[in-house]
Amino acid sequence: MRRFLRPDARTVAVVAALATTAVVVVLVFRHPAGIVTVGLALLGVLFATVTGTALAALRERDDRERPVGAAAPGLPEAGSFLDADTLDALDTAAVLSRLHRMREVSDQ
Repeated sequence: MRRFLRPDARTVAVVAALATTAVVVVLVFRHPAGIVTVGLALLGVLFATVTGTALAALRERDDRERPVGAAAPGLPEAGSFLDADTLDALDTAAVLSRLHRMREVSDQ
């Protein structure tokens, strides 16, 4: 029962995309009159928004679940880069030696 109450992002995206498609088909082929058209259009926008949000949540979840593996050949290891805070905290000699070591590793 809990599965029905809290579906995952993939299920929500598929159901919302199907609902959006159904609303668009009704609007294109049936041409309802007046306020029904406006209501269906708003419903289609709502379903499209839910689809986009569910897909964004799915992509974010997939990015967090990717395992951290070895660095690709020619690239420095993860966490071996120098950011602005590190550059501010280190003196010039330490920064230069770190850059030289990174270049030596990447040349191998």
